[in-house]
This record gives sequence, structure tokens and C-alpha cells, in this order.
Amino acid sequence: MERFIDTAAEDPKVLAIKMTLYRTSDEGKILAPLIKAARNAKQVAVLVELKARFDEAANIRWARRLEAEGIHVNYGVLGLKTHSKLIFVVRRDYAQLRRYYHVGTGNYHSGTSKLYTDLGMFGCDEDIGQDITELFNYLTGYSPPPSYRKILVAPYRMKHVILESIRREIRHQQEGRDGLVQMKMNALEDVDITRALYEASHAGVKVDLIVRDTCRLRPGIPHLSESARVMSIVGRFLEHARILYFRNGGNEKYYIGSADMMQRNLESRVEVHAPVEDPELRQELRLMLDVQLADQRSAWDMQPDGTYVQRKPADETAKGAQETLISVAERRLAAASKHKGQKIRSRLLNHFQRRLRSNLEQE
Repeated sequence: MERFIDTAAEDPKVLAIKMTLYRTSDEGKILAPLIKAARNAKQVAVLVELKARFDEAANIRWARRLEAEGIHVNYGVLGLKTHSKLIFVVRRDYAQLRRYYHVGTGNYHSGTSKLYTDLGMFGCDEDIGQDITELFNYLTGYSPPPSYRKILVAPYRMKHVILESIRREIRHQQEGRDGLVQMKMNALEDVDITRALYEASHAGVKVDLIVRDTCRLRPGIPHLSESARVMSIVGRFLEHARILYFRNGGNEKYYIGSADMMQRNLESRVEVHAPVEDPELRQELRLMLDVQLADQRSAWDMQPDGTYVQRKPADETAKGAQETLISVAERRLAAASKHKGQKIRSRLLNHFQRRLRSNLEQE
């Protein structure tokens, strides 16, 4: 994120940078580029949440610093915490303006980024870009709450869409198409969401929940939640990502974003989930969900009485989900480095061949 904003701050074609700030580090590594952007005559706006628990003092200090640099600082919608994780960049590409965005599950905090597992999506989809434009206009007080094309925004339509998506899986199940709901989150507390998941499981829909903390739903209760399972991953890093998945009769729906399935998130905070539509990004989410659901080392299963039992691997050398995903990332990094090295060598070879031909022609 720091590199994204720092590059935008120096890019002469970038006209504006906007972001939401819920929690950041004392060093302010994510905010220094914003100050640079303002000094480079770009429009910069930051929505600061002053009531972020444990970070109130730091956020106030940074808000004052940003205002002193001429940055437009806003404090959100009256009565609602702003918990969404958004960065928005407007750039002049050739003869048109293009909107670039990052939608994340974690705070823009260099400290927690080393300790938490989170997800983020870069993009320039026109509809999502327009949605985020209108959301920032609303958050900064320039317009009433709009209706959105693709993103889910709490407290307005997010909960409604999630409930309808669960009910749609029930209809698919009743029509003979296997329903499937998978959710990864920090907590499941909202009564309406919990009731809908119970109804889905009772109807035979498979419900997979990866919940790090509090969970109101109890799996495996006869005639109620027999097709539901609840698990937690306990490993080297704190699990913090949020993923929503609905099979939808084969027309799959994936979302990532800032909201847990809690009443406070869905009804009292500004939260954003964005659809993940790119096939390669969907494969990444599918890999994460499948690896975590299959974990036999660091996974704990909730029992019908609410207690947890740790899974025991048949193979003592089996890796946990986090270790598996770290190995995947390391192999990809090695492959990318090798590819980069080959491209550099190819460029150097072409350069020397051109120099040699030029010298021969001159002779």
C-alpha cells in the first residue's frame, strides 16, 4: 500500500488520492506519501475515524498533521463509525480519466500487516470505480446515500444482499442444485445472519464457516445444523481476512471486504465488500478457502455444545494452512524472480547485439 500511494503521489498524471483511515501506525508510513501528494498539488482527501478503539490519540495527531499540510480531512457520517478499507486514485490516462482502487480487509497499518493475514484487491473496474466515487462523495458530505452498482455497503444494503444470497442458496437446494455458503470472518454474532444460516443448513445447504473468534452458530445439531461446520485456524499469524462465497447454482459470487457478520458492523458502521470477478483472483480465494477447510494441523472444529477440538493429522509431517500458503507464496516468488532474471538477461543480450550490429555497420 505504501508503494501504491507513494507512486501515485509522484505520478504527474494522478489528479486525486482519497482513502479511509481507521487504524495506522505511529510512524505514519502510509500517510507520508499523502503529504507528498498534497505538496505536489494533487487533490488529497482522507476520512479519519477518530473513535477507532486504542488508536484515538494517534488518529487525532495524524488528522491535525494532515490538515496542516492542506489535506482535506473528514470525520465521516454522524453516528456511524467508518470501518471500510479503501484507497482511491484518479489518474488521467491518455484522453480520459480512470479510477484505480484498493479494497482491503485489513487496516493500513505497517505493524499489523506483519502479524495479520489479510486480503486486498487492486482494480480499475468502471462500475466499482463509480461506486467508490459516489461512496466518498457521500462520506465527505456532498451527496445522500446512493444506490450502488456492484459494491455492498453497510449499513444500507450489505446485510440485505447477504441474507438474500443465503436464501437463494436454499432455493437452489430445494430445486435440486447443491447449495453452498462459505464464509471466512473474525466473528459471527448478528442474529439475522445466524438464523438464515441455520435455515440454510436445515434445508440441506452445506454451510462452511471459518471463524477466528466469536460464533453464535453451533454446527452438527440434529435436524437443525447437520450440514454446517464451524472451524478456526490458529497459527503463526492472526487470521483477519473476510471472504463471502455463494455457489449460486454455478454462477458463483465471491466478495472480500471489511465487515464481520456482527450487528455493529452491518448496522452501525460504514463497511464495504467488493465483488471479486476476475477468474485468477477467484482461484486465489478458492485456494485459500480449500486449504484452510482441509487443514489437519492448525484447525479447530466447533462441536455441537460450543467447545472446540483440534484436528489431528494422520501424517505428522503435514503442514498447517498458513505454512502451506507460505510455501505457495515462496514458490511463486522464486518463479517470478527467475522470470525477471531471464527478462533482464534477454534485454542485456538484445542491447549488446544491437551495439555489435551498430559497430559492424560503422566499420
